[in-house]
Amino acid sequence: MNTRGLRSQLKDSVPVTGFSPQAGSYGVPDTLRRGFSSVKNELLPSHPLELSEKNFQLNQDKMNFSTLRSIQGLHAPLKLQMEYRAARQIQRLPFLQSSNLALDTLRGNDETIGFEDILNDPAQSEMMGEPHIMTEFKLGLLS
Repeated sequence: MNTRGLRSQLKDSVPVTGFSPQAGSYGVPDTLRRGFSSVKNELLPSHPLELSEKNFQLNQDKMNFSTLRSIQGLHAPLKLQMEYRAARQIQRLPFLQSSNLALDTLRGNDETIGFEDILNDPAQSEMMGEPHIMTEFKLGLLS
């Protein structure tokens, strides 16, 4: 039997420590030093169109701003961006979900029916909690 081949097989089967940056000395993630690991942050998009769909509204706004700038000049997209920013700041109390009706009206989305209107957007799920604590946290009174 060839001992050189056996030696290379043993070398390949021995795990190498320090290969994974999240693993500790025993191959277990070091939660105390690195925090909890989130699988959601490490996932890659499962479909090529997923990133495009996620950034659809941003891409649509950029296209509208560039068209508006070429037609009306620099002041028009700046004014519209300022109105968008002001409409985003209008919110309900932290324990109530905001519908962002003013922002939808500015973008022209108030007359369209989308997926989130029928089956609800998962990002806008109901939040349970103590209203006073959530408001104090939002205002920065709790640390």
